[in-house]
Amino acid sequence: QVQLVESGGGLVQAGGSLRLSCAASGRFFVIHTMGWYRQAPGKQREMVADITSGGSANYVDFVKGRFTISRDNAKNTVYLQMNNLRPEDTAVYYCNADVRTTLWNNNNYWGQGTQVTVSS
Repeated sequence: QVQLVESGGGLVQAGGSLRLSCAASGRFFVIHTMGWYRQAPGKQREMVADITSGGSANYVDFVKGRFTISRDNAKNTVYLQMNNLRPEDTAVYYCNADVRTTLWNNNNYWGQGTQVTVSS
C-alpha cells in the first residue's frame, strides 16, 4: 500500500504565496508521474500540474507563470510552489501519483487533500 500525505495549505491573501508538499511512503518500486489536482466547492476536480520522474512538467493554462511543480525523487516528494495567488485558486488541493507497486502492476493513488484559501 502507498500513502500520499500533503502539507502546506492554509489561508493567504491575494498576491501571496504558498508551497505545498506531498510525500509518498509505503512499499513500491518506482513512482512515475506525480501531480496536483484541485477541487473547489461545487466544481469538478481538475488537474493543476504534473511532473514525470524525469522532471518534465505540464501545467494547465490558468496557473502557467504562477505555479511551479517540482519533485525530489530521493525523498519521494512532489512540491507545488504557488505564487501570485488569486481568490479563484481557493480549493482543496490533492496530490496524485502513478506508482509501480509490483513488477507487473501500476496503481494510482490520491492524497487526502489540503485546503488552500485565498482571501481578496
